[in-house]
Amino acid sequence: MIIYNPKDWLSTTIYLHTFRIFKRLLPYLIASAVISAALAYWELSYVDAEDRNMLKNVSIVHSLLGFVLSLLLVFRTNTAYDRWWEARKQWGSLTNTSRILAIKMNAFLSPDDKVNRSFYRKSIALFAETLSSYLKSDYTKFMLDEKINPELNTLDDKKHGPNQVAALIYKKTNILYKEGKITGDQLITLNKELTALTEVTGACERIKNTPIPLGYSSFIKTFIILYTATLPIGYVFSLGYFVIAAVPFIFYVLAALEMIGESIEEPFGADADDLPIEKMASNIKKHCNEILVA
Repeated sequence: MIIYNPKDWLSTTIYLHTFRIFKRLLPYLIASAVISAALAYWELSYVDAEDRNMLKNVSIVHSLLGFVLSLLLVFRTNTAYDRWWEARKQWGSLTNTSRILAIKMNAFLSPDDKVNRSFYRKSIALFAETLSSYLKSDYTKFMLDEKINPELNTLDDKKHGPNQVAALIYKKTNILYKEGKITGDQLITLNKELTALTEVTGACERIKNTPIPLGYSSFIKTFIILYTATLPIGYVFSLGYFVIAAVPFIFYVLAALEMIGESIEEPFGADADDLPIEKMASNIKKHCNEILVA
């Protein structure tokens, strides 16, 4: 994730125009310009006056469709941002849970109990690191896929990593209770943080494994292409050959919004706007080392 100054207009504007989205859209922009040029040449050279009056009315339809398309894109972008923000809240919750669990174990365990203090210092940090690696892997992407994916066997042949670490922490805590190193009241106090580890994992899996429905995403892309491809038909008589530049620009704005939504709807990826969960896991490890001093 890129940290920037939102008040600096120059750097953010330059970033927009050097962003990889423009490179991905470049072939479509060229195709849009070619189609616009062909339609403009045909209409201005071969369409008679009567047909021109009829084609001018097409711009009214485009105005109505443009309003509908703008609403769809707003909903699309908000939905994607909600997923990104929900993922950020879950990792914020994991950070707080890890800190609280480390603080409680630091208070409950004897200062001389270096073995158990070392266990919690390492295992709490290990859970965050394991969850980060698990969410970054392609294995989670196909967990709810209805198709058979034999290639998954080559991606990850291990068990659910975060569950194993969480079970290990819970098992160790129960052993400490049986050995009398923590009381029953302390065990109950720890239960909230121990349970929260699995709850955060489930919430992150829900975000990772449930993308925006294919039909909805496909409809928006098709709508954008058809909308911009037919724009020159109605506007060429008022804009002339200027539609060769205007239509690709409109397509860029609409398609860029859709692609920004695609980028942030998967917050655990490797894009510049995705969450730096590896850094968050590293911070959790640092905090546990500071709190649980052996």
